Amino acid sequence: MQENNTELSVSTQVLEKMATIAACEIEGVTGLSKKAIDIKGTFKTKSVFKGVRVDRINGALEINVFICIDNNVNAREVAEAVQKNVKDKIQTMTGVAVTKVNVSIADIHFEKEEPEEEQ
Repeated sequence: MQENNTELSVSTQVLEKMATIAACEIEGVTGLSKKAIDIKGTFKTKSVFKGVRVDRINGALEINVFICIDNNVNAREVAEAVQKNVKDKIQTMTGVAVTKVNVSIADIHFEKEEPEEEQ
């Protein structure tokens, strides 16, 4: 019987997209940062305005996620849920170990209050 040895290779851009989707699935996350966060990383990457950065280190993945949250949520709970969901989804879909998921809250979204109508 022949063994089928295949290797899965997933591009960094696809991993970033997976992490973006997983982060945005969490209630309280309004989106990802559109601002340049990591100055030293800006010279190495083509796109400075990413909300997710994936680094491959010794065959494992280290993921940095920069999220925007609602103002009325518990930031710690949202960040922990994002960490867990990103790690679980990427490891399940790719089989590659995720050693770290760093979550930074880059912005807080405040709902604009409707001006009261005068009568």
